[in-house]
Amino acid sequence: MFPGLEDIAKRRRQLGIKQAELAKLAGVSQSLIAKLEAGTIDSSYTKVKTIFDVIERLETKTKIQERKVVPNQIISIQKDEPILKVVKLMKEHGYSQIPVFNGKQSVGSVSEKTILRQILAGKDLDQISNLPTEDIMEEAFPQVGEDAPLSLISSLLQTYQAVLVAKTGIVLGIITKADLLRML
Repeated sequence: MFPGLEDIAKRRRQLGIKQAELAKLAGVSQSLIAKLEAGTIDSSYTKVKTIFDVIERLETKTKIQERKVVPNQIISIQKDEPILKVVKLMKEHGYSQIPVFNGKQSVGSVSEKTILRQILAGKDLDQISNLPTEDIMEEAFPQVGEDAPLSLISSLLQTYQAVLVAKTGIVLGIITKADLLRML
């Protein structure tokens, strides 16, 4: 079944591309894309099919790239475990941030920066080491579905240190800036 014209704008935005970029890739004018998205014009089947073919090609490429990025194993900490264990995990795996869970649900995050703030605040190292992670954790990393476009993930990484990839609420993996750089 052929998707509706209203899908063009939605899918284009999910890919993070501009009307002009889509128009160039599809070999049509930017004004045609704008009019189709606004619903002010009906175009030929051939042109609309070409536009959707380009969108599908970009989506497939993006999904394939994302699957290369998602690590199989997620290193995390439970909210009631001590900071000492967080530091040990970070050292063992070479991570600078770790998601915090309550059971299987992501409830926060902790990073080297978070721990260093405690030290700079003048707290005793033994006291910090024995604190439960939930006492110093920051907000949870954002979660995206496993089919989220790479453009969305890279956009989130502009603000957050990591992005969790989940399927039906179950976290499957974590993507960091370092993971994206490894793709190059």
